[in-house]
Amino acid sequence: MQVFYKLNKNPNLSICLGFFDGVHQGHKVVLKNTVNLAQQNNIKSAVITFKDHPLCYLQNRTPQYIVSLEDRLRLIEKQCIDYAYVLDFDETIADAIAYDYLKNILVANFQPKFITTGFNHYFGANKLGDASFLRAYQNDFDYKYFEIPPITFNNTLISSSKIRQMISEGQTENIPNLLGEYFYVKGRVITGNRIGRTLSYPTANLKYPADIIKVSKGVYAALVEVDGKTHKAIANLGKRPTIEGDHSLLLEAHLLDFNDNIYDKDIKVSFVKKLRNEQKFSSLPDLKSQLVKDEQSAKEYFLQNKI
Repeated sequence: MQVFYKLNKNPNLSICLGFFDGVHQGHKVVLKNTVNLAQQNNIKSAVITFKDHPLCYLQNRTPQYIVSLEDRLRLIEKQCIDYAYVLDFDETIADAIAYDYLKNILVANFQPKFITTGFNHYFGANKLGDASFLRAYQNDFDYKYFEIPPITFNNTLISSSKIRQMISEGQTENIPNLLGEYFYVKGRVITGNRIGRTLSYPTANLKYPADIIKVSKGVYAALVEVDGKTHKAIANLGKRPTIEGDHSLLLEAHLLDFNDNIYDKDIKVSFVKKLRNEQKFSSLPDLKSQLVKDEQSAKEYFLQNKI
């Protein structure tokens, strides 16, 4: 997949519009429809998206994404899209009325043969560039529009908003039904205070990415990928209230049945099942006793669910 960060002339495409945070199961239907139309008509497919979510510009919000831009593009590429246009959502785009955005940006640069969006996608000032708008201008600009209806799982609408809610509430075990995989964060292992090692529970520590939505604080059964291999683990996101000293937010992962040194390595921590909330213990022995229970709970969960 070729990635462009500025507009260029690239006519006769099958395009889709959206931010695609997480590239969840609903997004994949939009992307697959775009690719199918391209392949059936012997043309190329393209995603038109933004580097940062429009609300970051419009409402001065701090980004809280499901995945990083790098991973968003990687997941889009897996759907066999040919081109990704990652644009800056700036004043020009923010102030454009829907008709001007369609005519002067989409049509002028791509002369699309097909446009696909989800049912709830919109663009332009006052959100007027919705599905009805795109359908109305098909003949004027010589494209065919496809609206993807709501995609659900067990009567739950699959959406980035719902997935973010589940992440923030710690409902991680059901996220793969909507997202396609467990929610995860990536980072480089840093040196901690080594308290875990004294408890026979050494941990891989990483700072939680600032632009990724925070999972609910607490202890999780987790999967940790390092050097291309996946290991079962227990992970804790919190401020370590039992430990004296620094109480900044830290993600700690204890890999089960694993003793290798992985300092300075990049790892991926997937949150499988929340086991308990973060809590303060009266002593380090009490903390270790709970960690033994957490490990056993995680192992039982993995076994019961064949993970």
